[in-house]
Amino acid sequence: MDSRKPLDAMAVGLMLMLCLIWSMQQIALKATAADFSPVLQIALRSGAGALLVVLLMLWRGERLTIAQGMWKPGCLAGVCFALEFLLVGEAVRHTSAGHVVVFVYTAPVFAALGLHWKLPNERLAPLQWIGIGLAFAGIAVAFLRGANAQAGLSSVLWGDFLALLAGAAWGSTTVLIRASRLSALPATQTLLYQLVMGFALLLPIALLIGHTTFNPTPLVWLSLGFQSLIVSFASFLLWFALLRRYLASRLGVLSFLTPLLAVALGAWLLAEPIEPGFLVGAVLALSGIMLVSGHGWLASVTKR
Repeated sequence: MDSRKPLDAMAVGLMLMLCLIWSMQQIALKATAADFSPVLQIALRSGAGALLVVLLMLWRGERLTIAQGMWKPGCLAGVCFALEFLLVGEAVRHTSAGHVVVFVYTAPVFAALGLHWKLPNERLAPLQWIGIGLAFAGIAVAFLRGANAQAGLSSVLWGDFLALLAGAAWGSTTVLIRASRLSALPATQTLLYQLVMGFALLLPIALLIGHTTFNPTPLVWLSLGFQSLIVSFASFLLWFALLRRYLASRLGVLSFLTPLLAVALGAWLLAEPIEPGFLVGAVLALSGIMLVSGHGWLASVTKR
């Protein structure tokens, strides 16, 4: 029987902290893109994060589980992880950091759809199906905001589309972890598989496509340190630990704050414009995600 539970006060507090951290990672990538190629930065942060995880496992006396074919779903999760961040790295080159985060954080919808078909205890309720419809309607509105605009907007729309694909890749990773034997592994091992594969795949890809810009300014070093220690190590480790303890479809209940924070921080720190049409679509999409991820809370409130 699955012992994972709905969110409690501790999970809510931790998710709020993760929202702030994750809202800043795309801001940092965008702010340093001219001096540090995003895909290269993600590859290096993955390598540094993997090294930190290995050191933590050695300190704990923990060994990587590869018996009984465990390495197969581990490597597959790593491929999904690398694909997600390859798409993110490309997306920030074409669109704003706020746009990237909004579309990446459609991941709970894709995860809920996948888990609905894979795990009996995560079947979607009617209200959640309404939320999924609302989320995809919001995505459509966000895209259509520029359908009649000047041709120069095509690059932004391409970046938005790549970010949406990154959200689907993230959702797929969540489904794979929850529906495979990876769900029984310690969070350190689940994360290590992904960071190692992310580094091993993204570094040669960055070299192959010529995204090798590295101008070691103070901001670049600060971004790399933040991305490596806080994002790739601490926040991802916490995320996978939460996945082992709580229902995955509920963990997105507060994640809507991440894109909202990212849009606000992008406008403040990077002077990114906030288009009214995109804002309407984003609010619709995030409202749908709230219905999908927050259904458990809504049901409990209704019962009380």
